[in-house]
Amino acid sequence: MSNKNDGYTDDLGELDGLGRTVIDFLPPPEVLAGNDRAVKVTLMLAEDSVEFFKRQAAKYDVPYQRLIRNVVSGYARRYAE
Repeated sequence: MSNKNDGYTDDLGELDGLGRTVIDFLPPPEVLAGNDRAVKVTLMLAEDSVEFFKRQAAKYDVPYQRLIRNVVSGYARRYAE
């Protein structure tokens, strides 16, 4: 009898909802504290996500907005073509 989980591994990332594996390519929060040029935008985010970034920003004494900006920039650089 074959196990339906044969060959499954959990070290490749998460599924993106479309059945594709998403590799974790973002650096840890301490690396995200860098500073780049910015453009002001208005954006609604989940409260728990903002609280996470505020806690991380407090650890590294940087604005939480910078961490969020660098996550978005990292994502854009990863998938820019």
